[in-house]
Amino acid sequence: MTSLTTRRALLLALAAAPLAGMAQAPKVAVEVWKDPSCGCCKDWVTHLEQNGFSVQVHETGNSAIRARLGISQRLGSCHTAVVGGYALEGHVPAREVQRLLKEKPAAIGLAVPGMKVGSPGMDGAAYKGRRDAYDVLLVLKTGEPRVFASYGKA
Repeated sequence: MTSLTTRRALLLALAAAPLAGMAQAPKVAVEVWKDPSCGCCKDWVTHLEQNGFSVQVHETGNSAIRARLGISQRLGSCHTAVVGGYALEGHVPAREVQRLLKEKPAAIGLAVPGMKVGSPGMDGAAYKGRRDAYDVLLVLKTGEPRVFASYGKA
């Protein structure tokens, strides 16, 4: 190898080094509580994993953890999660979880109350392409919600 070839190889390796480090970045951990027989919860977990999250699932139901985290029953859904110190209730899109972690608002977390058809995990073939409009709510420290994002609204 000539010194020019060696120098080029070294420069290419150095330029690629930061990219290699980024590819090795750890995934953000999410802890989920759900009913063991709930299929849509499993689909939501898959949605998170496909969007770069590492998910640990507890098949114990979610009522107790929801109450402990300060999410009211009226904002409830079929699963509850914790990520980066925030609560997630229901079928919250990964995009909004990423936004929450980036913006870091003073809040308990995010909620999609109920089981909105078309939300992640509620969007499988069984729903035949149906998509209901829904809001992702930011649950403030007071427990009151405000709209964080809207989906499917004109």
